[in-house]
Amino acid sequence: MTFGNAIEHMKQGSKVARKGWNGKGMWIALGNGGVVKSENFWNANTKQFAEQNGGEAEVLPYLIMKTSDDKILMGWLASQSDILSEDWEVVK
Repeated sequence: MTFGNAIEHMKQGSKVARKGWNGKGMWIALGNGGVVKSENFWNANTKQFAEQNGGEAEVLPYLIMKTSDDKILMGWLASQSDILSEDWEVVK
């Protein structure tokens, strides 16, 4: 599956991964974003911005990665190899 196909699957709520990734259990998913109330931000800077912005802020869509060491990476960026690969698959 291409990266374009993987993006379409993520838009439907699926998690995806590359067969070629070395790390076990890694996947990426789409964070849809949306309007977030200031009290729901855990970062002091974004919380302050939301408070100054009428009590909320719009969060843009982003990619989330579950790393091989069981952590969540907010704002994952694809490499050129990831974008051009055709070994993407939906994670069950």
